[in-house]
Amino acid sequence: MSVEKEASIYPISKRIAVLDILRGFALFGIFMVNAEIMNCVFMNQDTFSQQWTTPIDRLAVRVQQFFFYGKFFPIFSFLFGVGISIQFLSLKRKGISMTFFYRRMGALFLFGIGHILFLWSGDVIHLYALLGLCILFLIRWKPKNLLLLAGCIFLFPFYNTIFEWVLSTTGYQPESYLANYKPDDIVQVIREGSYRDGMGLRIQEYKSNVAVLFLSLMPIAFAMFILGLTIGKKGWLQDIDKWIQQIKKPVLWIAVLSNIYRVFFLFFLWETAIWKAPFWRDTFIYLMHICDTLMALFYVWLIVYLYQYRFWKKILSPLQYAGRMALTNYLLQSAIGLFIFSSIGLHWYQTLSPSQTIGLAIVVFMVQVLLSKLWLQFFKFGPLEWVWRCISYWKVLGIRKGD
Repeated sequence: MSVEKEASIYPISKRIAVLDILRGFALFGIFMVNAEIMNCVFMNQDTFSQQWTTPIDRLAVRVQQFFFYGKFFPIFSFLFGVGISIQFLSLKRKGISMTFFYRRMGALFLFGIGHILFLWSGDVIHLYALLGLCILFLIRWKPKNLLLLAGCIFLFPFYNTIFEWVLSTTGYQPESYLANYKPDDIVQVIREGSYRDGMGLRIQEYKSNVAVLFLSLMPIAFAMFILGLTIGKKGWLQDIDKWIQQIKKPVLWIAVLSNIYRVFFLFFLWETAIWKAPFWRDTFIYLMHICDTLMALFYVWLIVYLYQYRFWKKILSPLQYAGRMALTNYLLQSAIGLFIFSSIGLHWYQTLSPSQTIGLAIVVFMVQVLLSKLWLQFFKFGPLEWVWRCISYWKVLGIRKGD
């Protein structure tokens, strides 16, 4: 399909509220997981979690595992791909050059680097910026070729071998960057250390997590980018209600089958003898990643499906305020987490139980929704969204309503 035909089937000028709702929903899920990591870094998780044995905390752990882990990063990635397709078609209509995208991805990369240095090491938007540049080389591909590529990346982990070769060639050893930090040292630095000490720890954390970021998260993100790009290019968003109904049966079957495996994995598999075999353990874990991503896509379908009904539209609509300011709220969540858990604020690092962490995430996100709604009564964009747009268009744009 030509660019001209693609642009003609999609009403670019109309903002799609359900996409903002999905962004808000993804923000909530991401913070539910991130708040837990902010409360205790990965290397301390096993020891820290052993002390929480009450029924409500055990239930909280299962809720996180079953409904949140690995589900919301793919949703955000999918929506990013959809957004790129919408912007691309809009720019073609307006006659704006592709330099717009290079500036846009460059600015996003800098936002991500600043996020790592000043707020939290678990940033993903710098990865999105890099993948966004890669997507530009695929944006003119036919939808069927894009789907084939996404399927290959998602189902066949050939990149594991490539990345492991890179690691062995460069001598990169992720565990070495935190070797000088004992668990008690990390607690001391975050809870009582200076802001500069915390920045140093964040840099080392990021270095130690690069392998996970590029080996585990990047392929999923890239496949979801491509899937989102494909849906945008095909114009399915123009008639989204009809499309959602058409795929109802296969989506429900996939959800049922993937959840059967997820229940088996979480509640039974770890106790079996086959789990101890490295090959099978890695295979089972990889299948779990696939099922988690399928569950993420089911969430997307379910939100859009429910949004067709008046009752659920009323329930879900407030999420759009947070979603319209996704970049601002994503970084704000890290700033709030830094204040709550570190020495510059409340010193609560490794003091909250799993159930308390979930409660905290819910309260923080509800406040974000309210603040976002209030902000958008007076302004057209979130503050960081406005900065991002100004850099992308390379001119100062109006931010107040009526400008």
